[in-house]
Amino acid sequence: MAARNNSTSSSVGAQQRDRKRSVAEEPVTSVLAGGDVPVPRDGETWDADEEVLAALGYKPEFKREFTLWTTFCVSFAVLGLLPSFASTLYYGMGYAGTAGMTWGWLVAMIGIQSVAASMAELCSSMPTSGGLYYAAAVLAGPRWGPLAAWLTGWSNWFGQVTGAPSVNYGTAAMILAAASIQNPDYVPNDYQTFLLTIFIMIIHACMASFPTRWIAKVNSAGSTFNMIALVIVIIIIPAACDRTAHGLSKFNPSSAVWGDIYEGTSYPAGVSVLMSFISVIWTMSGYDSPFHLAEECSNANIASPRAIFMTSATGGIFGWFLQLVVAYTVVDIDTVLSSDLGQPFAAYLVDVLPKPVVLAVLSLTIIAGFAMGQGCMIAASRVTFAYARDDCLPFSFLLKKVNTRTRTPVNAVWFNCLVGCLVLLLIFGGSIAIGAIFSIGALAAFVAFTIPIFIRVFFVGNNFRPGPWNLGRFSIPIGVVASAFVALMVPILCLPSVTGSNLDASGMNWTAVVYGGPMILVMIWWLVSARKWFKGPKVNVQHMMLGNEGAVIEGKEAGSGSEDGEAVVVDGKGKTT
Repeated sequence: MAARNNSTSSSVGAQQRDRKRSVAEEPVTSVLAGGDVPVPRDGETWDADEEVLAALGYKPEFKREFTLWTTFCVSFAVLGLLPSFASTLYYGMGYAGTAGMTWGWLVAMIGIQSVAASMAELCSSMPTSGGLYYAAAVLAGPRWGPLAAWLTGWSNWFGQVTGAPSVNYGTAAMILAAASIQNPDYVPNDYQTFLLTIFIMIIHACMASFPTRWIAKVNSAGSTFNMIALVIVIIIIPAACDRTAHGLSKFNPSSAVWGDIYEGTSYPAGVSVLMSFISVIWTMSGYDSPFHLAEECSNANIASPRAIFMTSATGGIFGWFLQLVVAYTVVDIDTVLSSDLGQPFAAYLVDVLPKPVVLAVLSLTIIAGFAMGQGCMIAASRVTFAYARDDCLPFSFLLKKVNTRTRTPVNAVWFNCLVGCLVLLLIFGGSIAIGAIFSIGALAAFVAFTIPIFIRVFFVGNNFRPGPWNLGRFSIPIGVVASAFVALMVPILCLPSVTGSNLDASGMNWTAVVYGGPMILVMIWWLVSARKWFKGPKVNVQHMMLGNEGAVIEGKEAGSGSEDGEAVVVDGKGKTT
């Protein structure tokens, strides 16, 4: 009798283990109906992460070799506080001075952390490489989802594809500035900066083509170095500061640091402080990386959102410390901004530190910048792959291929590298023109971040199905703050620093043109053609439909059956019906 009971229990247990979970039983918000049941192909088995991904409509294609720590390392490397700060000091200090760097940073972080928290909540519910693009499509519904996904995807891609070029441009400028400090007779020119940046881009593309396991180790080391270098710089600058050589006190008085707003624009002081937020926004824009790496992360619907929140919070705190150090030690803002070195951070260091220490700090910043650029290249390639998987990009049939040896999207890596090299031709347009890539990165990313958050807050509301990591009753209020902050900052990021008769082509903020132009073309493409064939995320996992359990819907890759992306219904014997 006992043996019979044990046999029955074992049979029930086996049935429970073999029972396929429906979409409604997974903590996801999906393009599939709640009653649909994802089905693995014959001989395949899915773990918990793969079941969640299948419930979102995608079959597993990557090895899940990222953990919470290594995912955080990639995003923190992409954040790259030290090199990001160095690359955008011209805006942070040049628009509003030390006031914008101190209390301005804190004000900006309220909005940025709200955006990061809302994004993390979406990631927990939809942990896929498509990230914000997928979320926008699902939340906007069948009627408006394709358009929302189209705009979100392209805006995010523009932000991602300019990430590595802008970082590597800043790194190249610092390398050449260090050479100029060592040899004052040497003055860098545009073509040297361009060639050095291209060289760094190619190195990063090679590294981003490695297998996931190697990439995780490299980024872990790079992120660890970033953190150590940041702490060293925060300590070494005030310790070695020699402002007394200029006849000044060791540090600037707090009243000046917190109260003096530098007149770096033609606008009122309050607007100048808001314009200085470009430095904060661009510096902090890497926290979305865990979203795009979710398909390569274990325990993704918890680890990935945690990594997003941790990256933004940690970056905000340590970034503010770095801002304080520079604000309290800067000698003369005008000298920093107009130095012949062509790199404000290097010029600042020369003013406040002995030459050997200057070169040491620049060396740390350059190495950290190299790690940051490599992280940007990796994150951007995953975004390109995800959009190409749904045929959103030109040449999608090539870009969505995963290398069979490395199990990474190598084609997407080199496509992004090529586009980035073309963007770098802006170097020959002068400092204002190449500076637009920083504004584009901030603006494009912010628009993409906020479209799905705005839809979730103002249109979906409580119908949203949160994942295991969520904001609870604070979800809507935080989403409102995030949406309001971005709505305020979008026009601010497009303002030129001068107005009236002083404004000419050399002083124009080209962000609206360089970002707005391609987005207008994308909208024209949508109206003329894409709206007829682009339907948002394409399901590529087979699944049983609610009320039709005898049939299986088999997700098709573009070009692999009937029409591109069309689902094919097969009966229990595998015949098309």
